[in-house]
Amino acid sequence: MKTKGIVKNKINIVTLGCSKNLVDSEVLYTQLKGNGMKVEHESKKDDANIVIINTCGFIDNAKQESIDTILRYVDAKDAGIVDKVYVTGCLSHRYKDELSVEIPTVDAWFGTNELPRMLKTLKADYKHELVGERLLTTPAHYAYLKIAEGCDRPCSFCAIPLMRGGHVSRPMDELVLQAQNLAKKGTKELILIAQDLTYYGLDIYKKRNLAELLDKLSDVEGIDWIRLQYAYPSGFPMDILDVMKNRSNVCNYLDMPLQHGSSEMLKIMRRGIDRPKTEALINTIREKVPDIAIRTTLIAGHPGETEEHFEEMYHFVEKMRFDRLGVFQYSHEDDTHSFTMPDDIPAEVKQERTDIIMELQQGISAELNQAKIGNTYKVLFDRKEGGYFIGRTESDSPEVDNEVLVPASQYVRLGDFANVKINNAEEFDLYGDLV
Repeated sequence: MKTKGIVKNKINIVTLGCSKNLVDSEVLYTQLKGNGMKVEHESKKDDANIVIINTCGFIDNAKQESIDTILRYVDAKDAGIVDKVYVTGCLSHRYKDELSVEIPTVDAWFGTNELPRMLKTLKADYKHELVGERLLTTPAHYAYLKIAEGCDRPCSFCAIPLMRGGHVSRPMDELVLQAQNLAKKGTKELILIAQDLTYYGLDIYKKRNLAELLDKLSDVEGIDWIRLQYAYPSGFPMDILDVMKNRSNVCNYLDMPLQHGSSEMLKIMRRGIDRPKTEALINTIREKVPDIAIRTTLIAGHPGETEEHFEEMYHFVEKMRFDRLGVFQYSHEDDTHSFTMPDDIPAEVKQERTDIIMELQQGISAELNQAKIGNTYKVLFDRKEGGYFIGRTESDSPEVDNEVLVPASQYVRLGDFANVKINNAEEFDLYGDLV
């Protein structure tokens, strides 16, 4: 028997994982809407009779969240609450043969590059005229722009090439068109994403072309900020730093996952760079763009990581004083190079090492934030919550970085920029007043 309120032929898209998955969901959402279908993203009412789950398969915790979500909707199907459950995304791409046996009541499984087949299953047409168009699930004033798919890097621990395939750049004119369409709809900030931004153009233009793409996107009227996420350190294209300096709307911000601070561990991880070269690269970036904010991520507990290796990573973080930093605990992924090595670091040791690095970073972040007191920054406001308007400086990406809080009594329109003078600071938050 159906639950009251279920809407017939309504589709709910549920997205798990990273911003790249979110973009895929937005493209699917746009295509379905273009076919005249009733569709929502992350429906709060949960009243759709068709559910599409866009899964993540990055690490163990993400896999478990994806499986739990699938099982939730399969149970709803068994109870007659939903009619169809479809699964797509990274977990589905990598494990659909095994999962289709273990969870047979899912109606269909799709890989990461099977949008046309999914649309056909849903009795929808793939509309080529919608390429370059996107309905956003984020607030209208910022959008993720995926400039490439897949990855050609050989990192020992990473399963992304198994799920997303090799690197494929999107044509520059297509990306500029999408940026123009987003700007017309009110988008002010573009966050460029890919598994590796620095490879952009190698496959279709036969050279690293990220700097030229940045230049062209900078010319799009209405785009005030362009932010770079996921830049690989080995073979880093230094010409993008000139664009950062010369174009005021390219944020002085770089997300560069470095993964470790020990040369021996970087070699085991097959990163193609050692610690001295990494430090030299960071120092050069900071010399060329003095006020740049650098975010990085590290891995704790990779096979073979000794206490000495970990101490090297600790001192690396202590020395380099990154603006933003996160730590992943190593996850033993099938069919990766690291999977051939014993997962020899106990879970409690991985957690302890993670906590130690994050405690160190917390102190660094607190010191860097304290130094901002008395300064005035341009802030883009995202939301209102708990008596504050909450926004970000150009040094901060949504969800993962610092936030700026201004009392709600000082009115500002969401999605707008305003100048804020900082009067107080915590480890990961800044407080201020509108100027």
